[in-house]
Amino acid sequence: MTKEQLLKIDAQNIWHPLTQHKTAAAPLPIARAEGNYLIDHNGKKHLDAISSWYTCSYGHVNPVLTNALKEQVDQLHHVVFAGMTHEPAARLSEKLLNILPYNQSKLFFSENGSTSVEIAIKMAFQYHFNRGEKRNVVLALENGFHGDTFGAMSASGLSVYNGPFEDLLIKVERIPAPTSNNIEEVLEEAARIFEEHQVSSFIYEPLVQGAAAMQLNDPQALCRLLRLCQEYGVVTIADEVMTGFGKTGTYFASDHVLNKPDIMCLSKALTGGIMPMAITSCSQEIYDAFLDDDTSRGFFHGHTYSGNPLGCAVAAAAIDLLTSDEIQHQLKAIVKAHQLFKSRLLEHDQVESVRTCGVILAFDLVGEISRYGDERNAIFQWFWNKEIFLRPLGRTIYIVPPFTTTAVELQQVYEVMIEFLDQR
Repeated sequence: MTKEQLLKIDAQNIWHPLTQHKTAAAPLPIARAEGNYLIDHNGKKHLDAISSWYTCSYGHVNPVLTNALKEQVDQLHHVVFAGMTHEPAARLSEKLLNILPYNQSKLFFSENGSTSVEIAIKMAFQYHFNRGEKRNVVLALENGFHGDTFGAMSASGLSVYNGPFEDLLIKVERIPAPTSNNIEEVLEEAARIFEEHQVSSFIYEPLVQGAAAMQLNDPQALCRLLRLCQEYGVVTIADEVMTGFGKTGTYFASDHVLNKPDIMCLSKALTGGIMPMAITSCSQEIYDAFLDDDTSRGFFHGHTYSGNPLGCAVAAAAIDLLTSDEIQHQLKAIVKAHQLFKSRLLEHDQVESVRTCGVILAFDLVGEISRYGDERNAIFQWFWNKEIFLRPLGRTIYIVPPFTTTAVELQQVYEVMIEFLDQR
């Protein structure tokens, strides 16, 4: 199919996410991908500096992951996961629980980040219900983002996504993200909410709030907040859809925090971008609250593709990659390179608030830029023309490169960033 044919059919048939089609430019046609690059129909290669929404952490068409998929294709594509099981799921469960925080005990499968959050919120509600308590309020962070299904959207605090649905959402109370500067006020506000409302759960993005322009939070302050939740019997939910699987320098962002969550939400890099899959993990205490002779006290939530064997096989291979010496060495090299580049950014007069966490690097441009507007789109196009793919969040420029990004490729991204700042 030619580029022209593709764009014609797309315009006729397809509704893209996060797009106002009346004003948006035509989508960029991608013919294929290889390694750390997206390749267009003219054969031009664009370095994927955000791992395609933090998902392709091992590059595109990684041979280890594609081979795992090919081997599983000849064995079992799909089977109902209610009342059945299979080896790929069992193998994945052992590998994943081996690297998750010590208190995680059970895994519930679904297909994407939003559903993993939806499941977590429902688990928390029913956990209290099964124990004879009615708790109908969720505590969340200001400017958090957890997905686009109704429970996940309710917990999210970005009105650009929620506006038309505000009157339809579950009840959520919000507090500022905890930092070393505001933790006493945050604890006081959280305690007030716990006293005045029947709070079921506290959902948070540990260390990094991605959609909030890569806002960094303090692990010690977060730890104190989690301790307060435990004192009030509030279920804690770590949304690690973005931060999970190495991006913060450890396997999970929760590894930086002493108090571990009761429930965790995982997706994106879980399968390295090969297959849609998500997992909601939980502690044994959460799981045990659903065990009863009364069938209705079980967790009656199900997805057709839960535990898909193809996804499980690929995810198990992705964990092998993540824990390998080679990937861990490359990850550490990116972390070190970011820290060195940060000093260059701090010296530039067009830059504010430089921040790094693991392989995540972000900085704010001087001045105001709307989240979705012409100036933001022009910045996106400028980098694309320089063969770098990134998606600015308003005035925030950030990268989350694949762990397979070489020193030369990373330097290319840095130099293009400096060139952009110099010409601004």
